[in-house]
Amino acid sequence: MERLRLVQGGHQPRSQKRTSERRPLVVQGQIVWKDARGNTKLTEVVTRDVSEHGVAVECLTGAAIPLYRLVYFHVARDARYRADLPAALRKPNVLSAVFRVGTDNQATGAPTEYALRLLVEPARAAEPVRVPEAGWSQGPQPLTA
Repeated sequence: MERLRLVQGGHQPRSQKRTSERRPLVVQGQIVWKDARGNTKLTEVVTRDVSEHGVAVECLTGAAIPLYRLVYFHVARDARYRADLPAALRKPNVLSAVFRVGTDNQATGAPTEYALRLLVEPARAAEPVRVPEAGWSQGPQPLTA
């Protein structure tokens, strides 16, 4: 009987796979989302670290947020203009997805940590617009069937 072995691709540490550097940053914020019944929920958070495409937060209050839920992340107004804050987080609200849920708090039963993926357009380098060369002749073309 032949055994199959699971081969994981890359063999690179997670830090080398990142497209942007994570850096520690502590600022106040909020997560706003709708529950399964359509009721708006809000939880107060503090960021632990940020990058151009994600943020790790620690919950201070609120109910549990389901994995993969779409949420709006708000950085506190007085912290939006910090030089060390990524450009995406300077907006009043950023559409995000919960992609990691931490362990539950013993007292509340709700998770204390979440990781959010910021759903923002990636920055693209400006490419010059190429105009195709004219491949048509200037005269009328005969029609063929």
